[in-house]
Amino acid sequence: MVELGRTIPAGDLFALDDASSIPVWLQLKNRFIYLITSGFYLPGDQLPTVRGLAAEVEVNYNTVSKVYQSLEEDGYIVSKRRQGAFVADVSNKPGVSAEVTAEIVTAEYLQRCQELGMSLEDIDAQFTAALVAAKAKRDKSEGAGYDTQESRRGRLVKFPDPATGSSSAERSTGNGA
Repeated sequence: MVELGRTIPAGDLFALDDASSIPVWLQLKNRFIYLITSGFYLPGDQLPTVRGLAAEVEVNYNTVSKVYQSLEEDGYIVSKRRQGAFVADVSNKPGVSAEVTAEIVTAEYLQRCQELGMSLEDIDAQFTAALVAAKAKRDKSEGAGYDTQESRRGRLVKFPDPATGSSSAERSTGNGA
């Protein structure tokens, strides 16, 4: 179990795929990097013990130890003798960003899709469909999901005033008038 003000089974946080061509230790390391850079783990949070995590996710103790050593070498965690491993403050660490995390997740996603037998074209189509659906959901929740001229009726639209540069609000009639 991982406790951070909430108890989450480590097996749920660290779903590992033994059939993947990505080594288990690298899957585990990438997941830690994601959890740290996404803010799930905060600076100073104590990580599960090597022995505890190994038992919980059913991998060899040495595998988890290798992951922790690699994370420490890369500056993601700090080990304190007899106290455990703690998340380092990576906010100012070069190379740590949403983009780097996304690259890791994307590479793993592509690898796993290819292992399922999907072609790059199939992956592209599947990802594009998911992206379109996510954008539609976002637009709907923001109130910007208007498809037709008729559905824009009564929508508040701001027009910039050329003289002052400020915006004035007007109601759109939906008929171009």
